Amino acid sequence: MILMSPPCQPFTRIGLQGDVSDPRTKSFIYILDILPRLDDILIYTNARPLTLHQLQWSQILMQFVREMFHHLNVILDIAFHGQHKTQVILPCSRLERLPKYILLENVKGFETSSARNEFVQTLEACGFKYQEFLLSPTCLGIPNSRLRYFLIAKLHSEPFSFQASDQILTYFPDQESNNSVKYKVPLGLEKDNSSTLAEEENLVPNSGFDCGERQCSPKEAFLFKLETMEEMKRKQNQDNDFSMQVLKDFLEGDSEKMSQYYLPPKSLLRYAFLLDIVKPTCRRSTCFTKGYGHYVEGTGSVLQTAEDVQLESVFKFIETLSEEEKLKKLSTLKLRYFTPREIANLHGFPPEFGFPDKITVKQRYRLLGNSLNVHIVAKLISLLIR
Repeated sequence: MILMSPPCQPFTRIGLQGDVSDPRTKSFIYILDILPRLDDILIYTNARPLTLHQLQWSQILMQFVREMFHHLNVILDIAFHGQHKTQVILPCSRLERLPKYILLENVKGFETSSARNEFVQTLEACGFKYQEFLLSPTCLGIPNSRLRYFLIAKLHSEPFSFQASDQILTYFPDQESNNSVKYKVPLGLEKDNSSTLAEEENLVPNSGFDCGERQCSPKEAFLFKLETMEEMKRKQNQDNDFSMQVLKDFLEGDSEKMSQYYLPPKSLLRYAFLLDIVKPTCRRSTCFTKGYGHYVEGTGSVLQTAEDVQLESVFKFIETLSEEEKLKKLSTLKLRYFTPREIANLHGFPPEFGFPDKITVKQRYRLLGNSLNVHIVAKLISLLIR
């Protein structure tokens, strides 16, 4: 089995989108190059097996070729005084056998890339069948948006347990095609009085409706500065989707250490209208990126811990206030970042998962921002080997 997550920077929607011309795709292209094609396998199987004498001579010949390439590079290095940029590379030999299974993950945007096209063509040439997905944890009832591209592939000799489609699926095959079926994910997070176990890249400003156990109507909501009615309705629909779990199922208990996660006054004043604010009773959160906790804008939702305070009472006419009065009002919301443990919970990491003490909070956010949702990957692997 090959599991791979090639560098995503060449394919991100907000990046340069260098695709296969980006040097960071070289490792991915190398994997494609070493997969044996069906033609190679047929030639190998139809050929007469080598005798021991022939095999020994072929190994000696390969060693000679390797040494020749090495000496050629040494000569070039001496001739150009170490200034030459070109290196003679020995062509890579392909794997003797194909893997039974392949799973690839990348960002949304990979599905329209040349790298994806090369990947699919290679899979077909190697005799694989495959299925592509664009999946977010929300399809499993997890209140976190993290849309990612996935591809699963297996050899033709082992059929899928479902009818594969040439379309990119946005749901699992055992779910309804309208994506209305969602599954509760057992977290294994036991609540204890003494302790508790420990499109999304672009955030939009927050809407003023209060998410809770009851449904919200558009009349109860107001628009923040820069927000559209469409964005407000999207958030309302998410919070009214009772097939989703609430955020409080993933939160740590209150403790003294939480004070380090509260937003500083400077961030409150500067980014108040750009924050995606959610309460523990909400059923949504935006994608947490590797810059979360360090940068404010566009890196993930923040949690309003003062649940009894209404957003409308804080933001209405706030622009007419002095900075001191603004800060006083914003502070009543008690906004904080989600902790690394809480983000790990949303990602599906088990309670026993933890970081070494020497890993800083900033490093933990970076690692989690580059991570995957465990439940999504587990379900895809299950589909592969079923």
